[in-house]
Amino acid sequence: MSHRLSRRNPSTRTPVPARPSVQLPTEEEVYSYALRNAYLHYLLLPRARQKAPPPVAAPIHRQSTVVSINDLVREFQHVTTSNSKGTKLPKDVLPVLRKRMEEVWMGHYAHAEYKDALVKRTFATFYAQFTEKSFYKGIKESRRPEDLVLIFYSSATKEIRAAKTDDSWKWLVDRHLALFVRLIQNCLKEGGWHNSHGDLYTRMNTLETKLLRNEQNLADDSSSSSAAAPVAAQPLQPFVPLSYNVNDMPLVKIVAKLFNIPLTQCQRDIDVQRSVWTERAALADLKAYTQNLNFRTKRTLGSDDFDTDEAFELWKKAEGPEVSKLMLSVIQSNPTELSKSTSSPTGAGPRASMLQPSSMSPYRQSVAGDMYGGYAFDQPADMESYGGSSGGGEDLDSPYTYIPTDTRYYYRAILQRCLYHDFNDPDVPPPDTSGEAPVKIMSKSSTDLLNELASRWRVPLFSRMALFMDCIREFYHEQQLNLVMLDAAFVYFKETTEPDWQKWTVADQTLQRNLLVSLYEDLLRELYEMLLHAYEQKFTPTGRVMYILDAHIVNDPLFSCPSTDEFVANLREGLVEQTAEAYNRLLNDIPDDETQIDFIHVHDTADNLLKLTEKIQKRFKEPIMGQINPTIILVETLYPRFAQDSRDLILDTMERAKAKGEDVPVEDGFTVYEKLCEIRRIYLDCFPKNTYPVHVEEMMQEFVWRWLKTTDAKVIGWVDAAIQQDSFKLPERTELGRDPNDDERHTSSVVDIFRSFNQMVYELKKLDWQDELQLSKFNTVLAKTLGLGLGRYCEVLEKLFTFEMDRQTPEQEAAASQTRQERWLSLARDAWSNKEKIEPFQFAPESCIKLNNIGFAIQQLDKLESTLDVEKWASITARYAPPVTQRKQVSNVFTIKMVEAEDLKAMDINGASDPYVVVGDEFQKRLHKTRVIYANLNPRWEETLEITVQGPIWLTFTIWDWDTVGDHDCVGRTSTKLDPANFSDFLPKDYWLDLDTQGRLLIRVSMEGERDDIQFYFGKAFRTLMRAERDMTRQITDKLSAYIHHCLSRAALRNILSKGGMSMSSVTSLFSRTGLTAARPGSVATQIPDIEIAQALEPLTEYFNENFGILNQTLTQSAMIMVMTKLWKEVLVTIEALLVPTLSDKPSMQKQLTQQEVDVVFKWLNIMYDFFYAKDEVTGEGTGVPADVLRSPKFHEIQSLYFFYFEDTENLKRTSERMASTAAAHAQAERQRLTGSSGGFLGVPGGVGGGTKRSKSVLHSRNLGTMRKMKAEKRKEAQAVPSDDMILRILRMRPEAASYLKDRSRQKDRLASAAAAELIVRQSIQAGGGRMSAMGGHVGMRR
Repeated sequence: MSHRLSRRNPSTRTPVPARPSVQLPTEEEVYSYALRNAYLHYLLLPRARQKAPPPVAAPIHRQSTVVSINDLVREFQHVTTSNSKGTKLPKDVLPVLRKRMEEVWMGHYAHAEYKDALVKRTFATFYAQFTEKSFYKGIKESRRPEDLVLIFYSSATKEIRAAKTDDSWKWLVDRHLALFVRLIQNCLKEGGWHNSHGDLYTRMNTLETKLLRNEQNLADDSSSSSAAAPVAAQPLQPFVPLSYNVNDMPLVKIVAKLFNIPLTQCQRDIDVQRSVWTERAALADLKAYTQNLNFRTKRTLGSDDFDTDEAFELWKKAEGPEVSKLMLSVIQSNPTELSKSTSSPTGAGPRASMLQPSSMSPYRQSVAGDMYGGYAFDQPADMESYGGSSGGGEDLDSPYTYIPTDTRYYYRAILQRCLYHDFNDPDVPPPDTSGEAPVKIMSKSSTDLLNELASRWRVPLFSRMALFMDCIREFYHEQQLNLVMLDAAFVYFKETTEPDWQKWTVADQTLQRNLLVSLYEDLLRELYEMLLHAYEQKFTPTGRVMYILDAHIVNDPLFSCPSTDEFVANLREGLVEQTAEAYNRLLNDIPDDETQIDFIHVHDTADNLLKLTEKIQKRFKEPIMGQINPTIILVETLYPRFAQDSRDLILDTMERAKAKGEDVPVEDGFTVYEKLCEIRRIYLDCFPKNTYPVHVEEMMQEFVWRWLKTTDAKVIGWVDAAIQQDSFKLPERTELGRDPNDDERHTSSVVDIFRSFNQMVYELKKLDWQDELQLSKFNTVLAKTLGLGLGRYCEVLEKLFTFEMDRQTPEQEAAASQTRQERWLSLARDAWSNKEKIEPFQFAPESCIKLNNIGFAIQQLDKLESTLDVEKWASITARYAPPVTQRKQVSNVFTIKMVEAEDLKAMDINGASDPYVVVGDEFQKRLHKTRVIYANLNPRWEETLEITVQGPIWLTFTIWDWDTVGDHDCVGRTSTKLDPANFSDFLPKDYWLDLDTQGRLLIRVSMEGERDDIQFYFGKAFRTLMRAERDMTRQITDKLSAYIHHCLSRAALRNILSKGGMSMSSVTSLFSRTGLTAARPGSVATQIPDIEIAQALEPLTEYFNENFGILNQTLTQSAMIMVMTKLWKEVLVTIEALLVPTLSDKPSMQKQLTQQEVDVVFKWLNIMYDFFYAKDEVTGEGTGVPADVLRSPKFHEIQSLYFFYFEDTENLKRTSERMASTAAAHAQAERQRLTGSSGGFLGVPGGVGGGTKRSKSVLHSRNLGTMRKMKAEKRKEAQAVPSDDMILRILRMRPEAASYLKDRSRQKDRLASAAAAELIVRQSIQAGGGRMSAMGGHVGMRR
């Protein structure tokens, strides 16, 4: 510690102002003056009168009080001179008292003792005087209760004496005065001031008791005003003579203790000086002091002692009345001895004139004399008639008897003795420093002595308090005073001292300035010593020191703050040294043997460092003196050092573990990382411009990768366990008391899976990883793991769902065991009995719940995507990604869609087939199997398969015919090679693959690079869920599609046109499932009523309603709408198949419908639209499938057929060419727009040349929002760009248009090839490939 800051170094103390070069008083002189003034206090104490003999008179009801008004009022005078605020009347009590006095004289006051007529008269007289403006203003300013008591006494005496002719007025005055005192007490109690002014309330109560003898109740004998008075008043008895024994002198005993002198010695000293230490000498001192004050001699304070004349005049104005009070107190103690003439003192004021003795009885004269002697006046009194000299100037230099020569030094000496005595005397209870009660610096006895001396020596209050603080400074410097006492001393100083220091003397101001500077330096030294222990376990709080500095010293107007630069520098240096010691203590817990060091030691050391920081921060919430922050010094010094030490310990520990073939537990790594990050955060918060010395993430990333690897390996097991524990059953209605709502129609497996997924995301987010590139990679791998788990969940649920949907009923099992002959006989029997009723499919609740689970999984995955903020991490990955030309495409994802097949070979005896497609790779591994399309040689599957490849791959497509009994028959087989090089434009391509037997298969292939991107993995997961939901929904609709095809078939058309019911041929067609061989009805027929057309669809709508009722018991509302939407699409496809064949470049064998058949078909379309829309008859709003879903592009295409269906072939060709030109112009404009834009194309779907867009990219499926946006854009594009596909499909039924179909097909291929080539060139240019750019230019020239 610096020697300059040592509290023991006296050389740095600010010098206290030097004392004048006069001879200082000796201890004996100080003792002598203290003793004589203590003795004078004894002489002036109020004395009791001797007891009177018992009166010889008749018994009376009440006797007059023996106590004089002088004795009663003297209590208030003593308190007033001691400047106690609690004995003054409260500020707001006078209006209350005025109101209560008005109630008394008006007779409205509720108390019985105030109902007497004479009482009301007395109060009325005083009320008139009280409400006079000048009187009320004076009382309001002084608020002294003795003024009110005396004036009321005078008024009551005058009024009662006029009312009574006998001597009864003498004791009635006491009674009325007691009533007035009680009224004041009632007002204090009414306003709640009896608590805040308890001393005043107690003294008023005592005054009332003394006014009443024998504790007479004022409420008794309400007619006491007219009762008989005592026979005669008792004469006043003489005062009890003084004993002159020191045991009866309270202040003398205090002086003896202070100076450690026996009382016997004090007694001898007093006896020796008794003839000199008299009341007359005290009066002479005061008179001489007054004369010196008036003549402005050097023996009193003068104008030179003050900064301004105004301050001196203000002090002098206040000094005169105070000296007069002292002189009166001396006179009243022994007026007979002091009086030298019969004249009374002048200057008593108007209040004394009301009590002239000439108007009173002898008894009252004595009482009035006592009262007059005991009353203190504000104006100075003329004391010429009481002893002393005549006031000539010859006495101005004569020495005082009781006032020492240098009152300040005498007062300070005794004050210092009082403080020392109170601090060290075992008989004096120690001050309470707990903070529960105000701290008292001095005892009551010391305070009484000092007040008496200050009053007799005329030491001003500000001088007394300045000297008091100087003594406190000395005690604190000598370490005899703690901070609590120092604070209490300042509080006492501020509560007692005049706040306007400009009214002080110059000497007091100088003393105050210097003692503040001295205390400031002493406090800084103590603060320094405290702060050297700031980083230790036990620490003395600095709050008290800082509070005293801020509240009592720095903000004091007399304080001039010295420079603190040296203190701040030394303190900072000392704190830095202490931080090093604190850090060494933290390292004591780390083993000396390096092989024993583990991650737990790093964690504990970091934790202890953080706890130490938190402790220091709580200790020092604000910088010391606004400059030194121990917390900042700790962070700046220790945190970088710990960062480097922890890095070495961690790397060494990991190396030792690897050498043993072990791994540090991931949990330990995460825990240590959390602590290291907290330390780094605090450091960078304190020093944002600095760089942390250690890259924590680079050091700890191994633990995250290991955790991700472990999680990826466990996710399949979690999914399988969740499925195995799920019963796929909803709670019964009896359990819930109601049907389960949509939020309750999923089961535990999907909830458990996403709880695990969210926990994984939470664990990663909880790390609060600060390296954004690493974190984006972590989230990408986590997204891949989530997709893996969801893929497994969809795979297992689809297998279970398919098994449950294909599970046969007992009737179907019995039918399956029949021979072929028995099956035909059963069919014939059903046909003969005209069995038309088809029972609804009994969908298992477990199957519907699985579909609900998939829908719930889609919603949860969308929330998870939002929680992870996928867009943010994708943008971070792209920002740090290398240029496109430097990226390595590891694998590609092919999306193969089995669209439809044409002219398949009939494998069943009824001339049809039940085809489905099986896709296999070159290793004969089965990749996919489509659903079965029953009784159809032109099936349409619209099913999608995704495969990931590293290079070219051969795929085989085998179409099988499904048979209930026996093996399935092969309809045909084809194969194709998928080479990523052929799909570098990332555009979808259609391939018609000829079968090796008969017919052909249409597949649509698109490719995109599998990217290590979080959006890609989320999109893939969404597509997996959506595909599972779509396939499961399709399996539900497949159970109903057969009846849709039956009710919306050409056979049904023929039945309506024949105006008959379902004939034998129509029933047969239900089983043959084909209408191609039936004869077309004539082109001219009668008009068919709409009701018959609607009745033809009633079996279908009833069938729908029955199945919907079964599904609605378990499916959610959204799943139900999805199933109904899929059925609506099936209805549209079926109606479309009635009208036109599929799109192809070859003529079709399908015949065109007649006008009447077309009308019936479109009426069917409208009927089915109304059925699926389910319009509410009351509200008019749809309750089924939304109208925007029903009015799909397919719906509009079918409606457009009505305008072209019967057009001439040539007109259709011209319309087709016009539409093709419009589409080409739109494509050209789109290519020009894209050429001028700055957007990239590689791997990101967007509009491309040729009007061909990349369909259903994985990135388009990364969340529900992108899916909805994609659907909206697709619908908008379908409405904006005209298509001639429907016209070409109509032309397929016109043999004369065969050549046009081929030409139009080749034209579309050329446009698509040109658009693809242009897209490749544009991608190469944007990717920055110079050589490819040149090639792109040549391609453009060749075009």
